[in-house]
Amino acid sequence: MLNNQPLRKPFSVLVVIYKKNKDCLLIQRTDDANFWQSVTGGIDEGETPIVTAYRELLEETGIDARALGLTIRDHQKTNQYTIRESWRHRYQANALINTEYVFSICVPDDIAITLDPNEHTDFIWLTQQQAADKAWSPSNRDEILAL
Repeated sequence: MLNNQPLRKPFSVLVVIYKKNKDCLLIQRTDDANFWQSVTGGIDEGETPIVTAYRELLEETGIDARALGLTIRDHQKTNQYTIRESWRHRYQANALINTEYVFSICVPDDIAITLDPNEHTDFIWLTQQQAADKAWSPSNRDEILAL
């Protein structure tokens, strides 16, 4: 256990946040200043991927999609990637590969962003290509470009 949290199963969500003009939001992790990403998060026990997507969107950005009448789009797609060695202690024993469920959401131009300071220190809106270039993970890059 980590901080009294159960060890994670190797399943997560990726939620790409974008505006109508395809500008994309990236958020900077607190534990790695070079790690810019879309919203991500582990799927909790008993949660479906779409429920996790709504929860993580709210936790990491303050965007309450349901309250705002916004719908997260389920891409009906998963990516798999090797879990960073420095993160493996967070996962159940022998977990090496994570399965990531892909989602996106189009938000209004004037949407307010409120970060969780325990997870992220900054955010930036970039053009689709700039966001893809800045995103740390290859799967995040690919999904930004696939919008």
